[in-house]
Amino acid sequence: GAPMGLAPVAYLLFTRFLKHDPSDPGWSDRDRFILSCGHASMLLYSTLFLAGYDLPLEELENFRQWGSKTPGHPEVGLVPGVEMTTGPLGQGVATSVGMAVAEAHLAAEFNRPGHRVVDHRTWVLCSDGDLMEGVSSEAASLAGHLRLGRLVWIWDDNRITIEGGIDLSFSENVPARFEAFGWRVLEVEDGNDLDALSAALETATEDDGRPTLVRVRTHIAWGAPTKQDSASAHGAPLGDDEVRATKRAYGWPEDEAFLVPPEALARCREAVARGADAHGGWQASFDAWADKHPDLARDWRRRLDRKLPDGWADVLPVFDADGAKIATRAASGKVLSSLATVLDELVGGSADLAPSNKSLIDGGGDLLAATPGNRNLHFGIREHAMGAVLNGLSLHGGIRPYGATFLVFSDYMRPAIRLAALMEQPVIYVFTHDSIWVGEDGPTHQPVEHILALRTIPGLAVMRPADANETAAAWRVAIERSAGPTALLLSRQGLPVLEEARELGADGVARGAYVLVDDHGEAPQIVIVATGGEV
Repeated sequence: GAPMGLAPVAYLLFTRFLKHDPSDPGWSDRDRFILSCGHASMLLYSTLFLAGYDLPLEELENFRQWGSKTPGHPEVGLVPGVEMTTGPLGQGVATSVGMAVAEAHLAAEFNRPGHRVVDHRTWVLCSDGDLMEGVSSEAASLAGHLRLGRLVWIWDDNRITIEGGIDLSFSENVPARFEAFGWRVLEVEDGNDLDALSAALETATEDDGRPTLVRVRTHIAWGAPTKQDSASAHGAPLGDDEVRATKRAYGWPEDEAFLVPPEALARCREAVARGADAHGGWQASFDAWADKHPDLARDWRRRLDRKLPDGWADVLPVFDADGAKIATRAASGKVLSSLATVLDELVGGSADLAPSNKSLIDGGGDLLAATPGNRNLHFGIREHAMGAVLNGLSLHGGIRPYGATFLVFSDYMRPAIRLAALMEQPVIYVFTHDSIWVGEDGPTHQPVEHILALRTIPGLAVMRPADANETAAAWRVAIERSAGPTALLLSRQGLPVLEEARELGADGVARGAYVLVDDHGEAPQIVIVATGGEV
């Protein structure tokens, strides 16, 4: 149902407004487009096919079938043009904020007078359900605060949910809510009015220092004689009879499946030439910029390729086993600031716990609306949005993001962490206060089940270092890991620096475990396995 109601929006976006190159979907300065309402995946697949991306019509015919490139919800890496895996509502809109932050940060870092090598927008199609999810409010609040003027959310206001009309569960004034967040709100009363849509999208491209919400009133399953504007069109096929009746209402041949008139395809495929022209113009500017700023260009290419500079690990601190105790969170803070001196791509922050998490980059400055080129991002008390924003920073490219909070609050981030693992994004989580040694705070702050809960997420590497040198080794593993997220679980309490860990830890941490004390060849009577402070 949603693809039928949103078809005019997708058509205008991909043929007139989106800066993209179907022949080179990975172009670094492309606009990012996210289908946050992932259940409308056929809208994205069909639009990518029509626009000339490498997606054969046969893949559309195999929609939702085993082994196809067109699963029920979009998955990054399967089809060129799919920027992220969506499906859990709210994740797409929240992740888009990270992409917009990345654009603003990299523009401040790399652009020079006369050369805008980073100059693109982030577009999102979202649903009523996306805006009901709490993470959308967290992320929208942060986006308004950071004045991300190149971020546009297009809201499919069809007023239908799976259970029925939206008035069953939702009656808030969404435009007023977003205006309170600091957004510009535009409204289109008829989603089939191409002129009104075009005018709204044109206005959305005029950066006035505010992110933009475009409210578009649509009809789910538009044109279906008995199912338009009905809940039955939300999550179920129309059925053969209704499909024929709908085609009849459109004046479309009733018995032809996947019919694409040549003239319609040719019109949509004009996006290929338009994209190539835009890409070519940018490339000429980029080449001139690279000639003038070779060091910047070298760093830009390295970061987009996710390569590490030679000798980067030489800055990792070594901690002496002199009897003094140091909390692994404190050791982590020293490691982070050391790494930041050689890895400019390290950008991140905390959900308002940076002094406790030891997660500030020394000299990194505060990443704010007026200073987007700085490196310490203050997420506020928005753990869920933080997780999604980190995904967006990583997906965009050019940034290696990290985010910090107490381990017990990792539960608030779990959906975003799971998506990071599914998308194989090298996000780094700094989870401190990792044991019952936070006892004074009471059971609400004691992470009892959280370590096991994180270890059950496929693709997430969980490391709980025993001392300061293991912490440095864990950071090294996390930085070298290019596919998949890493969680560092760190102590509040001071821990002794182990001489054995200094000698064995670097290689042992990379393997996941090592023998700290053995029986010197005798048959052991017991094997003790431990991590973190328990060692």
